[in-house]
Amino acid sequence: MAIELPPFPRAEGDPIVKYPDPVLRQVAEPIKRITPEVRQLVSFMRRVMQDANGIGLAAPQVGRSIRLILYTDFSDESAPEVHALINPVILKTAGEQLEPPEGCLSLPGLMGTVRRAQTIWVKATNMQGKVIKFKAEGLTARVIQHEIDHLDGILFIDRADPATLRWVTEEEKEQEAVAASK
Repeated sequence: MAIELPPFPRAEGDPIVKYPDPVLRQVAEPIKRITPEVRQLVSFMRRVMQDANGIGLAAPQVGRSIRLILYTDFSDESAPEVHALINPVILKTAGEQLEPPEGCLSLPGLMGTVRRAQTIWVKATNMQGKVIKFKAEGLTARVIQHEIDHLDGILFIDRADPATLRWVTEEEKEQEAVAASK
């Protein structure tokens, strides 16, 4: 890890696991089949992510070490959609992006610059049990890469340029709250 961080407090009733919980450093187990429990977990994660104004969430972040992520697809910026991926794998990458800075619901208030691929090709299973392959670019690609890292026990602070890690200011928190209420 690039820097030493204090433990992040977890408020009572907060379903999101916070650093340094060991589940965040585990390599998650593949999902063998889509059970009613997996479907319930996806619904729960969707609510948790939306309540936290997140744009992605991995199962380890809610204490389940399985290969399941939710991500927001920004390809149609006027109507972003949340999707679930089971056992996602990045097949190929191209290009590079440094913006926007990344944060994480498991390390609230911390931001940093992370070098990510601009374009990725992904293979995963969707919630209908179908194996899918697709291309993602820009912010959507960034979110998917961040969430897949969680499945491998990697946090954004492990990839961030240490010189760019910083705490979000109160003014930035207020701007985010206003934007989320619109």
